[in-house]
Order: sequence, then C-alpha cells, then structure tokens
Amino acid sequence: MAKKNIDEMSFLDHLEDLRWHLIRICIAILIAASIAFVFKSFIFDTVLFGPKNMDFPTYKLLCDIATYFNMDTTLCADEFPFKIQARTMATQFSAHIWTSILAGFIIAFPYIIYQLWKFISPGMKSNERKSSRGFIIVSSILFFLGVLFGYYIITPLSINFLGTYNVSDSISNEFDLDSYIGLLRASVLASGLIFELPIIIYFLAKVGLVTPEFLRRNRKIALVLVLILSAIITPPDVASQIIVAIPVLILYEISIFIAKFVVKKETKKDLKNV
Repeated sequence: MAKKNIDEMSFLDHLEDLRWHLIRICIAILIAASIAFVFKSFIFDTVLFGPKNMDFPTYKLLCDIATYFNMDTTLCADEFPFKIQARTMATQFSAHIWTSILAGFIIAFPYIIYQLWKFISPGMKSNERKSSRGFIIVSSILFFLGVLFGYYIITPLSINFLGTYNVSDSISNEFDLDSYIGLLRASVLASGLIFELPIIIYFLAKVGLVTPEFLRRNRKIALVLVLILSAIITPPDVASQIIVAIPVLILYEISIFIAKFVVKKETKKDLKNV
C-alpha cells in the first residue's frame, strides 16, 4: 500500500504513522538493551561501579589538583567508606533489567532522534529539511557529551560527597543497589537532556517563541535557574555546583548565538517573500 501524501493524511493517519515510529524506537531500544544485558560484567563492574572506585580518572585528576595546592581532600583515599548491598530477592535481577534498558536508550539515541525527525520532516518545506539534516548528528553529539559529563563529573562528585558524608561514627554507610544506580541514572540522563538546550532553543526560535533579545534580557534569571538546577543534580557544595554550572552557562550563551542566527535567517526569508 502506497504511503499517503502528508496533505491527504487525516489525524488518525498521523497517529498511525507516529505509532509505527514509536514501535521502531522500542524495537531499537530492546535490541540495544539485549546486547547490554549480555555484557553484564562490563556494564556493572566497569561502567556502573567505576565511579565508586578510587582509581576512577576523575578522582585521580582531582586528587592531583588538591595535592598540588596542598588541600585536604577525601579524593586521595584508597577506597570509599561505604558498601553497596541488595536487600531484596529481586533487587539484582531488577537492576540488571532496568540498567540494560537505560543503556539501550543511550546507545539507540541517534536512531530515536532519527525516527522522530522522520515523523516531523514530512511537514517541513524542502529547504527546511535540507537545513535540518545535521539535526540528528548535532543532537546526538550534544546528548553523548552530556552523558559523559554526567558520568565523569556529576556522578563522581555526588558519590564522593554523599559516600563520605557522616553525621556520626556510630553510623556506617551501606547503600542499596537501587539507590546507587538511581543516583548515576539521574546524573547521566539529566546531563544528557540539559546538553540538548541549543537544539531546544533552535526550534523555539524557529517558531518565534524565543528571541536573542529575550535570552539576553533574562540572562540573570537564567543564571539563577542554572545555579538552582546545579544544586538539584549535584551534592550541596559550592565547588560542585560551579563545576556543573559553567558548561550549562556556556550552552546558554551558545543558544543566544543560535537564536540570533535563526531570527536573522527567518527575517531574510520574510523580506524575500515580500
């Protein structure tokens, strides 16, 4: 059966088209998740539990920096003073399943973006489709950069702070596996989505909801919001919040440039149509 022209498609036809794109996305995630499920040792021992070991690259770098400036730090210890435990029968199997799905989502992200683009691209003009061809590559790169930032920066800082925090010597830190994975998952996914800010601004500027003047005028408000966001996804110490806030502010400034470019391009297009 030949595919209908977009002008001939009804609302139900669009829903049917969206359903098939979502099915393809789910299949891609399941395939990637199945591969991750098989490589259990690598996913857990190397990737997931990497930030809980003191030989993790981030700790070694921060330890060297602290040593150079003669600063007291917990980053140069031999090991963290906590253990990870599973207190229910299904905890480890459940963690294996959901971690594999998370890994599948991250691995399949470029294909997910591709399917979403395939759904919305028929509604674009030919010149808009050409100009947005790099959308998949750029958004994927930004997402993976965010994931790496969350994994190598936010997660180690959070683990170092929360794992060594102690209100009394009478209390020993023994964290549930779900709690540890939840911390890592939140840090990685939140960072990956935050790094999509330039893409979001691009589309908002494209439809006229955001202008570079608006972004510049509200720069101070954005700074406060970024600091609040940094406080939410990082441990409550100033150094960690600043480390997280800096790249987000850089992304905000890049977004202003992108909005300016989009508005300028749209203005030229409107002048040509007059």
